[in-house]
Amino acid sequence: MSVTIRDVAKQAGVGLATVSRVINNSPLVSAATREKVSRIIAELDYHPNPTARRLSLGKTLTIAVVTPFFTRPAFVERLRGIHTSLIDTDYDLVLYNVETTERRDAYMRSVPRRERVDGVLIVSLPPRNEDLISLANCPVPIVMIDANHPSLTMLHRIVINDVTGGQCATEHLIALGHQRVAYLSDTFETPFNFTASYDRYRGYRQALERAGLHYRPEYVVAGEHSHAVARQMALGLLRLPEPPTAIFAASDTQALGVLEAAQVLGLRVPEQLSVIGYDDIEVAEYLGLTTMRQQLFESGRRGVALLMEAIAGRHADPVCEEMPVTLVERRTTAPPA
Repeated sequence: MSVTIRDVAKQAGVGLATVSRVINNSPLVSAATREKVSRIIAELDYHPNPTARRLSLGKTLTIAVVTPFFTRPAFVERLRGIHTSLIDTDYDLVLYNVETTERRDAYMRSVPRRERVDGVLIVSLPPRNEDLISLANCPVPIVMIDANHPSLTMLHRIVINDVTGGQCATEHLIALGHQRVAYLSDTFETPFNFTASYDRYRGYRQALERAGLHYRPEYVVAGEHSHAVARQMALGLLRLPEPPTAIFAASDTQALGVLEAAQVLGLRVPEQLSVIGYDDIEVAEYLGLTTMRQQLFESGRRGVALLMEAIAGRHADPVCEEMPVTLVERRTTAPPA
């Protein structure tokens, strides 16, 4: 027969409430009693019933993560940070993958409910205007990670300044002496209202303006997020009558496509073409790719920490933390020939 909490209480010579307090790490137990009860729990190999424990705590002990396209490298790294932070807690992680706008809208309405979860992390999904009020008045804490919206000041947020990141990437190329700098990214207008690519483009434009360089529309291309599509877009750029000498790709995945295009055309990187990416995913170091490093893992970790603080009631007002973006210079950028 399985061991029950009554068996533990009987053998330890304490009440059921004392065993429950030890299991739930209550401070209302003396060190000696805690040690004795913990020893009996280990000897009897007792494991609390998860459902009963949730009921006793009045919690679900569940954290929801709503994220789009979670198989993409940048999203995977953020999820790693989230998962790692929850390993040593009592919380289970439930992942809601968003592949369509219909699913996004449904999750925004149905997931943040007290009977389902104790808190929600929403990753890279800016809410629609009509979602803001319901999210702000949600009965469970919500933390947005890498999601921008002019009215998001009412929610806890972990933000990344992609405008500054895009400006820094472009300024790096300009400082090397490049005047023909192209920008390659995802499409700016998407059903999911993603803002990262457009914000990095804004930084690109600001860097050109500050350097007094003429903006050339033919040097800006956008398409579906994949290295194959990026390769085709880069081939178009590099076949222009006056091709760019440097390309800023809005992600490392797209930078990989640019490097493939250079190989197809027999261009040496960085001697004949400089390439810079964004994110600093694992493959970037392997390829020696110069890139802008987002603290992807850390943003997930900080999101969990902020959510746990909110669940514990430590923040009366919304908290906003900005994660730094830094240049990582490797082997794919150099002065123009």
